[in-house]
Amino acid sequence: MQYFVQRSELRDLYEKVSAGERISEADALRLFKSRDLNVLGAIADLACRRRNGMRASFIVNRYINYSNYCILSCQFCSFARKKRDADGFQLSIEEIVAKAREALGVGVTELHIVGGLHPSLPFSYYIDMLKALRAVDSRLQLKCFTAIEILHLAWLARKTTVETLTELKAAGLDALTGGGAEIFRKEVREQIARGKESAEEYLAVHRAWHQLGGRSTCTMLYGHVESLEDRVDHLRQLRGLQDETGGFVGFVPLPYQPENNDIPVHRPPTGFDSLRTIAVSRIYLDNISHITAYWVGLGMKLAQVALSHGADDLHGTIIEEHIFHMAGATTPQLQTEADMVRAIRDAGFEPVQRNTFYEPLKAWAAGDHPQTA
Repeated sequence: MQYFVQRSELRDLYEKVSAGERISEADALRLFKSRDLNVLGAIADLACRRRNGMRASFIVNRYINYSNYCILSCQFCSFARKKRDADGFQLSIEEIVAKAREALGVGVTELHIVGGLHPSLPFSYYIDMLKALRAVDSRLQLKCFTAIEILHLAWLARKTTVETLTELKAAGLDALTGGGAEIFRKEVREQIARGKESAEEYLAVHRAWHQLGGRSTCTMLYGHVESLEDRVDHLRQLRGLQDETGGFVGFVPLPYQPENNDIPVHRPPTGFDSLRTIAVSRIYLDNISHITAYWVGLGMKLAQVALSHGADDLHGTIIEEHIFHMAGATTPQLQTEADMVRAIRDAGFEPVQRNTFYEPLKAWAAGDHPQTA
C-alpha cells in the first residue's frame, strides 16, 4: 500500500492525517472528488485504527416505531402516513411494553424508538411511555426521538426545548437518536423535507441535550439531490458542534433509498459512493470517536468492506426496522448476535458488543463462538 500512497494524488493528505493534523473543508472535498478509493480507504483506515484498534462493534437492540402517522410530508419519506391511510398504525403503551419485554428475552440492551409527528397524541403519552419502559428493566437503555420529534413534543407541552428534554430525561430518556439531519443546506432541505426543522434547529436540540449531560448520535442522508460540497458543509457543522459540546458518540451516514418516495433520483448511492462517504467522514470527523456502517442501508457485505474504509461499527441486531424497508431496502429485518460476530470476524476484525454509548459490554477472543439464536 505504501507504494500506491507514494504515487497517489492524495499523498499529502495521507501524510497530514498520519501526522495527526486536522484536515480542512477543501481537503475533504478533494477526498470526495478523488477516484483513488484504495488510498482514500487507507487514510480512513489509518485514522480509524489509531482511534479504535482492530475492534469493530455492534449493539443488541430493537427498533420500535410507536406510530407512522405524521403531520409532515417529507418528499423522501416512505414511512409517514395520514390518518386517512389504511396502512397507518399507532401502538398503545401496553403494546410497546410487550415488545420491550419480548426483546429482553433475547438479550436486547437498547430500545431505539422513533415515530412520525403524530397529530393528536398528547405529551403525556411520551412521558408515560418512557416511565413504563423504565419500569420494565432499569438497565434497558432508551434511545428515543429525533430532533424534530423533540421540537414537536415541546410544542405539545408548551415548554422550551430545554424544559422538554429535562422532563423526558427525568422520565427515563437515555439518549437522542441522530435521525432527521438529512442534509443541512437550506436549499436541499427545501427540496427533500419542506416544513421540517432547519439545520440550526436540529443542532440546537442536540446542543441543548448535550448541555444537559446527554449524549446522541448524528447522521447524514446522502445520495439524492445534494452536491459533494453540501456533504462537506454538513460534516463541517457536525464537527463544529462536536468541538463545542463533545456530545456526539457516533456518526451514521445513511444511503438514500429511492424506490418508494417522491424525490426523482434515478441513480441511488453506489458501493463506491458509500465507501468514499464513510471514509471521508472518518477522516474529517476527527472529534467523533465512532463511524457506523449501517448494514440495513448498505447490505451486510458492503458494511463489512466499510470496516476497512473508516467504519468501526455495524450498528445493531435491530429485530424490526420499518423506515428503510418501507423506502425499498431489501436487507433482512434482523441479524442475530451470532450473525454480527461472524460478519465482523469474517472481515478480519475483533467483535465487541457495545451499549448505546459505544462502551464495550462483551468481547470475543479468537476461539469464542456465540450460540446461534
